[in-house]
Amino acid sequence: MQTLRKRWLPLLIIALVIGGPVAWYKWPSTASAAEASLIAPVKHGNFKVLVTTTGELRASKFVQITGPAQAQAVNVYQTKISSIVPEGSVVKEGDVIAELDRAPVATRLNDVTLKRQKAQAEFTTAQLDSTLNLAQSREDVRTAEYLVEEKKLAQEQAKFEAPTIKRQAAIDYDKAVRALEQSKRNLDTKTKQAVAKMSSVGADLGRQQNQLKNIQEVMSSFTVKAPSAGMVIYVREWNGKKKGVGSQWNAWDATVATLPDLSQMESQTYINEVDVRKIALGQKVQITLDADPTKKLDGVVTAIANVGEQRPNQDSKVFEVKVQVTKPDTTLRPGMTTANAIEVAAVSNVLSVPLEAVVNEAGFSYVYKKDGNHVVKQMIEPGTTNDNEMVVKQGLTKDDHVLLTVPTDKTGIKTTVIPGLKPLVAPTPSADTAKGVTLPGAKPPAAAKSTAPVSKSVVPAGATPVKPKG
Repeated sequence: MQTLRKRWLPLLIIALVIGGPVAWYKWPSTASAAEASLIAPVKHGNFKVLVTTTGELRASKFVQITGPAQAQAVNVYQTKISSIVPEGSVVKEGDVIAELDRAPVATRLNDVTLKRQKAQAEFTTAQLDSTLNLAQSREDVRTAEYLVEEKKLAQEQAKFEAPTIKRQAAIDYDKAVRALEQSKRNLDTKTKQAVAKMSSVGADLGRQQNQLKNIQEVMSSFTVKAPSAGMVIYVREWNGKKKGVGSQWNAWDATVATLPDLSQMESQTYINEVDVRKIALGQKVQITLDADPTKKLDGVVTAIANVGEQRPNQDSKVFEVKVQVTKPDTTLRPGMTTANAIEVAAVSNVLSVPLEAVVNEAGFSYVYKKDGNHVVKQMIEPGTTNDNEMVVKQGLTKDDHVLLTVPTDKTGIKTTVIPGLKPLVAPTPSADTAKGVTLPGAKPPAAAKSTAPVSKSVVPAGATPVKPKG
């Protein structure tokens, strides 16, 4: 028995000496055991920065169905839509699309009808007055001609009479001639007056007749018909609501509905003022439909608004962006809701980790990575980020795994830093830091020369610079 003890005792001591450290290294630390299940592998490959937004499909090209174009000419500026065909109806050229309320134009029609009747009566009165006045003037001219002829005969008969009688006959003849000339001038003046009067009342009558004709034509166009064949799509008002029965129609916005060209579709979306600076023309977009999430469509940014606008239910200004669907699809319909993922940046062959794994301290970025059965606080050099992940330039390898939560017990966790890496954000001075004030006329004090050595890298307290694996 004694021999067996002497033989196994050295072996037991050797096993404890060798196996103890190995067991300590392999056994999970208290800081990482609770969080060991919440880990994620470091990704390696292409990294994309996306701006995601929702939009609505509509046709890039469409035919506008408008109300009466001459409504403003007859002083009809707005009315209501009495009836309209259901949205999505397929119509042919000439089919009735909508009916507009005729009440405003009917009132105008009554007013213009009364004015035309009054103008017609004035025209008739002026015509009769001119006829009577000119007839009287012509009769005065004939009477004056007869009087001249009579006085001429009297003058010839007085040749053999006394000189006084001859003189009287000559005076009467001269008066008759002047009266005839005056009558002719009066006839010419009254003729011109009649022409001017008839031109005035005739112009007013013609204006009222044209106005009545225009109103009748406008009233007939209150029945809105399709200019071509297609599918009827409602247009939206300024508040985003679609025009329908009871909606207001305005002469300065005469569109009632549209007939879209379904072969060319685009997604109309609005992007907030923070993200719109990342958007550029020609960027690639992946479009998905709420109606069919499995369907993927390729698109490209074709238009970006230069001016922001305040949309309903939006706290900040947004900018309109149009995304053209590159390939035609017969299953697409206007009004479908889309999810647009705009690719604003792409980096190939990089490492990335989830944003939940990154911790920022004093301007440096860290992750807690698995190192065997232990956890190491690893400094990293961050790169581009998107909504979910961050590019890691230094500090990790593609075989590493990182914790998604900070360990609750950080006792014994070693910190590994990257020599020469500078903080991204300078430390903010505390509120108690004194600020120098220069008095008027005083020279500012000269800066004291520092004798302390300048460190080229910042290393957190308690950390040991270790060259990273990646």
